[in-house]
Amino acid sequence: MSSVFTTHPPTFSKSEAEKICASIFGLSGKAQDLYSDRDQNFLFQSDSDQKYVLKISNPEERREILDLQNEATLFIHSKDSDLGVPLQIGEIEEFEKDGQIYFIRLIEYLRGRFLKDVDMSDSDHEKLGEFLGKLSQSLAGFSHPAADREFEWDVRTTNLIKSRLDYLGSESEKKTVTHFLNEYKKNILPISNELRMAVIHNDGNDHNVLINDKGKTTGIIDFGDIVYSYQVGEPAVCMTYVGLEKDDPFTPMVKVFKGYHSCFPLKDSELKSAIYLTCVRLCISVTMSAWRMNLFPENEYLSVSQKPAWDLLRKLEKEGLKEWSKRLIDFVNC
Repeated sequence: MSSVFTTHPPTFSKSEAEKICASIFGLSGKAQDLYSDRDQNFLFQSDSDQKYVLKISNPEERREILDLQNEATLFIHSKDSDLGVPLQIGEIEEFEKDGQIYFIRLIEYLRGRFLKDVDMSDSDHEKLGEFLGKLSQSLAGFSHPAADREFEWDVRTTNLIKSRLDYLGSESEKKTVTHFLNEYKKNILPISNELRMAVIHNDGNDHNVLINDKGKTTGIIDFGDIVYSYQVGEPAVCMTYVGLEKDDPFTPMVKVFKGYHSCFPLKDSELKSAIYLTCVRLCISVTMSAWRMNLFPENEYLSVSQKPAWDLLRKLEKEGLKEWSKRLIDFVNC
């Protein structure tokens, strides 16, 4: 079955994007390509020097998912207007090209540097966790029917990871992923009913988190992976990315976790489960990339983060998750 992950993203030119902004949103200016995994994004700078993001959705994207993103950001903004989340400007519009209908949105541009471009101190990582905790506070009570879905990047969808094991490059890689799936089955499934469920952003990665010049987290973009899942999945996902390419991944991961817990207190079962969910997220990353590289071999970006992900998985496999879980709990509770 076709999905946003198996369908090529849109291929509009910059001049077409500029015409869309003029005809639909009444804006004149210049468009610049921005990377997007499954949609197409443009940075649009108007003649009056205002910046926006023009988002052209994948042909397989459902409108209710876009409604979910819009309503979630409005809900967050209504609870805490100081949290930087990109609000939609106007309505979701439709645009036809070559017989295909695309959903078009104009989104606020948020200033800041991406986490990937900033050298973060320990205290900066803790502030990042605090930001995510405040984000969870602001999403508390939010619901939307489209959020409760089977979604590839949800840490609960271990069945999808299993279905893509054969795309991995070696038996060693399959063994590593299977090890973490077994850890999840043994340690998380028995306590899954103790883990709170909520709508979470679900993608606090280093391309989505915005940092100011003082190292403070000021915003988060791209709500495309928003889903109803384990509440503790919010910090666990971010821990996945801050641990990559680090000689000592424990320190930035635990700092994020401690900061989150200080703003959004987690239950004992949630504290215990975080590192297991982090590993599942890593397993999703490597299997999704292997699967999609088979579909889109020309997309070099799909392989960019794979070596760091495998390095961290093998480090965690060697050291053991029970020990990591205990160390995390001891640190955040001290």
